[in-house]
Amino acid sequence: MSVLLFLIVILIFIVLIGILNEKFFHIQADIALIMFSLVISLMLLICHKCFDISTVSRFVEGVGEFGFEEYLMDGVLCFMLFAGASKVNMRKFRQNVRAISLLALLTTMLSSVFYGLLFFLVSYIFRMNMDILTCILLGCVVSPTDPIAATGILNKIGLSKNVCSVIENESLFNDGTGVTLFIFVRSLVIHSGESNFLVLMFKEIVGAVAVALIVSFLLFQIIKLTRDPIKYILISLLDVSLVYIICEHLGFSGVIASVVCGMYFSAAFSKIERRVKVIDPKELYKDFWEIVESLLNSVLFVMIGLMVLDLEISKYILVIAPAAIIINVLARSFGVSVSSLLTGKKHIPGNYNVPEYVALMTWSALKGGLSLALAIGTQEFLAPEIYVVFMDVTYITIFFTVLVQGLTVGKLYFALEKHKSDRMMSKRKNA
Repeated sequence: MSVLLFLIVILIFIVLIGILNEKFFHIQADIALIMFSLVISLMLLICHKCFDISTVSRFVEGVGEFGFEEYLMDGVLCFMLFAGASKVNMRKFRQNVRAISLLALLTTMLSSVFYGLLFFLVSYIFRMNMDILTCILLGCVVSPTDPIAATGILNKIGLSKNVCSVIENESLFNDGTGVTLFIFVRSLVIHSGESNFLVLMFKEIVGAVAVALIVSFLLFQIIKLTRDPIKYILISLLDVSLVYIICEHLGFSGVIASVVCGMYFSAAFSKIERRVKVIDPKELYKDFWEIVESLLNSVLFVMIGLMVLDLEISKYILVIAPAAIIINVLARSFGVSVSSLLTGKKHIPGNYNVPEYVALMTWSALKGGLSLALAIGTQEFLAPEIYVVFMDVTYITIFFTVLVQGLTVGKLYFALEKHKSDRMMSKRKNA
């Protein structure tokens, strides 16, 4: 299937699902895209299996040929991260930096390891022939929260700006931790010699931040020389794509570098706000990145739904389906619990107590395209039956977190707000 034809199909999905949802269902737009893409994909799969329809068969077989990992990791991910990071509220980021750092670093690592240990126990009981390192690698795949899912869904369902800031910033930064941990554990699984995680982590983060700041600083000086808002857009595109390529070539984290680029440009533009308002009164720069984010998010969610057409079902599916959901919640809860204790009650955002904070941060941890791309990347070194388990677990986790958690996290948030209000009122009365 040609790239253009595949793009046409995706755009048809986006338009039709969007209109139907707007008229009849009124579900949050990004959730509706992945939900109905999944439903349509399953219908196409049934037609492919039960009826001899050549057009459907060619489409189903063609989806598997599309390089999703290359499209995301080597194509659009840097632009999506830049767009998300450029909207970061720097005041709230600084206010919650302790909580964000612990969630992005410690929670991701602990969740990945704890997930792997629990899944290894399931594997041992049901004789799935997965060693502990492979199970931890699976934890590295599904533990990072997805910045695209977070920025695309959570800030549209009524959460406070303070809470959204923590969730979004964690999801933007923990991908770097997740990818680095994935690279480290993968090297242990395939015996390639990356033996020091701290050195690898330091290299990935410090190198990425240094490259992003240097290149962004230099290119922003060029922005100051022009009065054309279109050139603002072109320079920002050049910045994030150039930084991403340099970091990936040098072995640094392109994910973290893209986030730093977005935050740098956002902070730098805020310092010349008056000049920008004169030069760009129609806010072309801001509108461009909002459109890019919306468009690429929509394409990604539809693609996640469509990729089900290329999914094999493991013989252990009745075991791994509930295990994937339960272990994901337990592992995330464990990681958040430890980081919340280190954050301290005074620094927990939103005046939550530890149980309230753990509940919200656990249930708002949505997974998305990055986990799927990492899972696909294991095909080259995992045994086929283990790779199928990885893909099934990843898809189950993505769909559960986006469709179930994404649809209910708003209700949980308001329930926790009410509980917090009642708790604080009771505390005042007792005082």
